[in-house]
Amino acid sequence: MTKYKIPAILIFAFLLQLTPLALIAQSVDTATLGHYQRIADDIIFTGLRSGHAYDILSELSVSIGPRLSGSPNAAKAVEWSKGKMESFGFDNVHLEPVMVPHWVRGNVEDAAIVSPGSAARKLNIAALGGSIGTTDDGITAEVLEVKSFDDLKKLGDKAKGKIIFFNRPMDRSKISTFDAYGGAVNQRGGGAVEASRAGGVAALVRSMTTMIDDVPHTGAMNYNDSIPKVPAAALSTKDAEMLDGLLSKGEKVSVKLRLSCQTLPDVESANVVGELTGSEKPGEVIVIGGHLDSWDKGRGAHDDGSGCAHVIEALRLLKEMGLHPKRTIRAVNFINEENGLRGGKAYAAKSRPNEKHIAAIETDAGGFAPRGFGVTSDSLTFDKIARWSPLFASIEADRIRKGGGGADIGELGRQGVPTIGLRVEGNRYFDYHHSDHDTIDRVNERELELGAASIAILAYVLAEEGL
Repeated sequence: MTKYKIPAILIFAFLLQLTPLALIAQSVDTATLGHYQRIADDIIFTGLRSGHAYDILSELSVSIGPRLSGSPNAAKAVEWSKGKMESFGFDNVHLEPVMVPHWVRGNVEDAAIVSPGSAARKLNIAALGGSIGTTDDGITAEVLEVKSFDDLKKLGDKAKGKIIFFNRPMDRSKISTFDAYGGAVNQRGGGAVEASRAGGVAALVRSMTTMIDDVPHTGAMNYNDSIPKVPAAALSTKDAEMLDGLLSKGEKVSVKLRLSCQTLPDVESANVVGELTGSEKPGEVIVIGGHLDSWDKGRGAHDDGSGCAHVIEALRLLKEMGLHPKRTIRAVNFINEENGLRGGKAYAAKSRPNEKHIAAIETDAGGFAPRGFGVTSDSLTFDKIARWSPLFASIEADRIRKGGGGADIGELGRQGVPTIGLRVEGNRYFDYHHSDHDTIDRVNERELELGAASIAILAYVLAEEGL
């Protein structure tokens, strides 16, 4: 038999693939890893057998519903969260007040194609959060389609007096839907400013989703005080495709847009905090957080009711199992992530004498099956966190990668605190995100509970071992 000699380059590549896992395995002694593996398995078992995550989410997203900052429902959510943490016996449950914006959609929100010589055709739209409204008569103008801000600048005076239609889709070829979102979302955030800068009278923005349907997806937009404000709305992807088809044929298309949204004075709200106090080093804190507020479309089930359920359930699991971490694990339900980040900023800015944040973990990617964690830290700290990846192998959530965190803990990250984001199976997230689709029937009970268990495991190990 002829012996086949494996090329050295293939052997090297194979060993290179094994090296990270080998290093992780060698960095924790067998007894220590085995000890935490038994605890991790018990947390998973307890959660799947008798977990409360789905019930918690149901109370928040079904009983209370959408929770835009400044709204009565947001106020109900704050009180609910405080009561829920107290009912589970968490330590030091309290509110940390913060002023939040109060934008309201109003009851007039419509758009229609009204081109001369054709019947009016209704469009499915949703005002973007923070947009100004129109007059009662609305705005009627010709539509000009662009794919980017650079395209708009090149059109010069042609944009004056037009409704600017931003129609760059999320890139379906991207493996990560979050990367696809990142490549398109500047149209939503900055479209109104760029439309006004070019002389436009309003902005229509293709919804941030890869789905082609009639449901518009809202989200935050921004203004520049030095540039006149124009109204902005998201357009369903199906209508975006239809509008693009008409314009591609060279047809002149005019649209009438009416919005009654407005920004009211700021309202006092609060972050909600509850803890398991550290038994040996209570001043060293591991934060686990999600955000209470949601957009007023849908019920805020995945974004971010699931995150709030994750962190409350994670702490509840640890308490139910009688685990007493050496360091404090602090659950925070942040307010105002969607349109201001004031909760996250207020939390990071608050003076906390004799405290040190060891790490901050955020869950804001939906209640889907956990796949691991993303970590933003120095290399040494990353290695210390990544060495615990075997604890999550049984539920296939052991992918610990560089780069991660969350919007609410971003300010802590800028202060030098290692930030960690729960990574979940993300292919469906933007099907529901910021839309009427974001309801609890899109959340799987087992997947939600496994996310909570993953947070509980990592938070407990970091609270025991430190960084």
